[in-house]
Amino acid sequence: MASSTTTLPTTDVVVVGTAEWMDDLAATLTAVTDASIRRLRTIEATRERSVATFDCVLTGYELADGTGIDLLQAVETTTPIVVCTASGNEQIASKAMAAGAVDYIAVSDPSSLPVDELIERLSRAVRDAWRTETRQERSRQFEAVFQNTQTATWVLDPEGRLQRANRTALKMIDPDGSTLIGERFWDLPWWSRMDRSQFPIEQLVRSVIDDRTTERLVTTIGDERIIELSALPVQAPENELAGIVVEGDDVTERASLYRELRSSEVLHRVTLNNMTDTVLVTDDDGAFTYICPNVHFIFGYTAAEIRDFGTIDELLGEDLFDPDELEKSGVLKNIECTTTDKAGQEHTLLVNVRAVSIQDGTRLYSCRDITKRKQREEALATLQETTRDFLYAETPQEIAHHIVDDVPSVLDVEASAVYQFDPDRNVLEPIAQSSPMERLNGPLPTVPADAETLPSYSFVEDDALFFEDVHDSPRLDNQATDVRSGAYIPLGDHGVFIAGSSDVGQFDAVTRELADLLAATAEAALDRIRRERRLREQERELQHRNTELTALNRVNEIIRDIDQALVQAETREEIEHAVCQRLTAEDRFAFAWIGIEDAATGTITPRAWAGVEQGYLDSLSFPIGESETEPSGRAEATQTVTRITNVADRFRQESWRKEALSRNFLSILSVPIAYDDFTYGVLTVYAETQNAFDETAQAVLAELGETIASAVSAIERKNALLTTSITRVRFMVDDPLFVLTRIARMAGCTLTYHGGVRQTTDGSYLFVAVEGASMDAVERAATELVAIDDVHPINTDNTGGVLRIRLPDQFLALELADHGAILRRASVDADTTTLVIDIPETIDSRHITHLVTDTFRNVELRSKRTIDQSATQNVYSRFLDRVTDRQLEVLQTAYYSGFFESPRERTGEEIAETLGISPPAFYQHIRTVQRKLFTTVFDEQGLPSVPS
Repeated sequence: MASSTTTLPTTDVVVVGTAEWMDDLAATLTAVTDASIRRLRTIEATRERSVATFDCVLTGYELADGTGIDLLQAVETTTPIVVCTASGNEQIASKAMAAGAVDYIAVSDPSSLPVDELIERLSRAVRDAWRTETRQERSRQFEAVFQNTQTATWVLDPEGRLQRANRTALKMIDPDGSTLIGERFWDLPWWSRMDRSQFPIEQLVRSVIDDRTTERLVTTIGDERIIELSALPVQAPENELAGIVVEGDDVTERASLYRELRSSEVLHRVTLNNMTDTVLVTDDDGAFTYICPNVHFIFGYTAAEIRDFGTIDELLGEDLFDPDELEKSGVLKNIECTTTDKAGQEHTLLVNVRAVSIQDGTRLYSCRDITKRKQREEALATLQETTRDFLYAETPQEIAHHIVDDVPSVLDVEASAVYQFDPDRNVLEPIAQSSPMERLNGPLPTVPADAETLPSYSFVEDDALFFEDVHDSPRLDNQATDVRSGAYIPLGDHGVFIAGSSDVGQFDAVTRELADLLAATAEAALDRIRRERRLREQERELQHRNTELTALNRVNEIIRDIDQALVQAETREEIEHAVCQRLTAEDRFAFAWIGIEDAATGTITPRAWAGVEQGYLDSLSFPIGESETEPSGRAEATQTVTRITNVADRFRQESWRKEALSRNFLSILSVPIAYDDFTYGVLTVYAETQNAFDETAQAVLAELGETIASAVSAIERKNALLTTSITRVRFMVDDPLFVLTRIARMAGCTLTYHGGVRQTTDGSYLFVAVEGASMDAVERAATELVAIDDVHPINTDNTGGVLRIRLPDQFLALELADHGAILRRASVDADTTTLVIDIPETIDSRHITHLVTDTFRNVELRSKRTIDQSATQNVYSRFLDRVTDRQLEVLQTAYYSGFFESPRERTGEEIAETLGISPPAFYQHIRTVQRKLFTTVFDEQGLPSVPS
């Protein structure tokens, strides 16, 4: 077998056949070429191996299951098949070529194969197949491009005339569907509508024709559409121009996206330049691949200076994060670190690290400066501690000192102070001041709350003031102060908080917020202290009132007990002893006694006592006087309550105190026993504690004195009704203000009162007889007096009659009756007034005398005699007990009207009209009174109803 001088291209070749020389041929090709040679023997095996996967098939004529012609017919492939036979002829060759063989090789001597020729022909077959496939692929690609609906494609001849156009192109240049084939491309109607200077389509095509180079044109169609045209030459085999292909794309959307991208790039560039966060990109070794332009915001260095650091470790410190953890998670967030800027100031940064692939960078660092936030957090932590301190503070001064102590930590300024408002003086007074404030400003003065100075203005206007420089304010009162930055914040109505610094512009937004928060917290603490103080005061007041209420209940219990005793008492002695015993029972008070005035000696004489007396009444005399005397003598002299809250006071100046202290009497209360200007003595009570008698006890015991006097007076009146012996006294009175005297002088008459006074809610009614003047004149005179509410004639004649007068105030007869005495008669003329008063023997006539002399001026006692009334008085008293006030009024009116005269001076109907009642009611009253009178005289007194 001959050696080879031709190289077979690197291919996959399958050799099919059963002849032995085919084996030799396969072995030779394997030895002399770089081709991959496969050996098959049957048609079926060749079909199973998929001929399309080989670059060439070399088949012999003789096969195990047919011939090479059968193989050609059985296999449908574009892979070149070459038929090689040692026993072939022209007929076989024709069949082989007709069946699709690309070549037919006849080997006359298999022992001497023409290897070089065989390899050459195989190579040619492979190359021809490749060229054919390439042309087909290009044709398919062209057709695909040509039929692309997104791109308009025109095919021109070398002269620029239109030969073909896809549908997109036809729609663009021939919307009407007319035939434009053969027209010069730049003369097409669609292009002719364009501005040639803005759309040089002819220049585009001619440049391709002349220079055989690809040309491109991008232009705007109309106001919005942007078209890109590309013209490329089609070369003929002889390097001649075969034609021109023009492609047109509507790149409006692409251009818009491009503009948006450029705009986005500008936006991101501006954002990166101006945002406060800094972005850095490094490789795995930490070397910088990108530095954000705004890096100076945090670090103070320029981007070039940062790059000179070499690695990011020099900027942020080593071991900032674990690279393995970053690789595992892809991003590490909120890494806190500390760095120093170019000016040497320390910054706290919050760093996020992300694994990226940006050009040569693999790690992206996002750095945020949280120094202010960190300072704010630390300030808030300090403020929280301050708030806890406020919870335990009990005075505004403590709150103020906590504020001053914590201002440097919270606000990072050195000077501070607190003013407290004094509402009594209407001033702001400094109650706390830091040492730096005193050093920069001097001692703070007290300032009026008049809005003239900075602290005062802030307080009055309730306005927080912040100054870059306080020297810019016209309200700065201390022009020599070294304080520059200043804050004045009102603490509600408590005062003002002041903070300052010797530097200008120390109060930024964060510091102002913290200052407001500190002031608000302090104000809340001051409010709490005020509320707690008021609550304590209320609790003390409540406790005090409870104590008073307890004492009042105790006193009221005593009074109720005494009232019961007074109701049951039959004599004055029983009343006095009952009062003393009740006051000292159950350890209520230590000692109590009642005494009366001894006119002969001018002292108080004890009448009743109870409690732990211990010889006190025997050891002392009780002179009546207004100073330095025992309280009982003082109360009798002044007729007012005398209270000694602490007997130990002045015990060396007043001898009686020593006696009281020796018996452990530490407080004393003495009250006069008096009723309606009548004095029945004094009640004195002693206690073994100081201040035992408060205002309430004093008032209650004072009322008790009046109650005792009233009870004694009632006993005396009762006894007066039962006594048969009276003292009749006659007084001559010269008092021009006496109401009856005034009437008598004005009318020139004589008025006589014979009894018949009655007290109602409208006033006092009394009947007076008139003599020596007409009733009309007397009535006119009485009407003119303000002291008389009403006057009504009851019985009249030419020179006299009877008047019923109503007085707004109590008449003397009623006052005397309250004390058991009776005004028997009062005779009044223009010159004198004569009063006749009956005083029962049980009544002290001195009391009645005092009452008369206190009521009138110029009183003279003319006579006094004793009269025995025996049964008469008892009958009269019993009769008065039986009739009502209304019945007695009707009876008196009828009597003084002459109803019982014969003949009658006035009828019952006339009297009923005077009384304002009906005649039947009048007669009913008269009959009732008559029956009661007769019952009293005849039945109860045992008098005979018929004379014997």
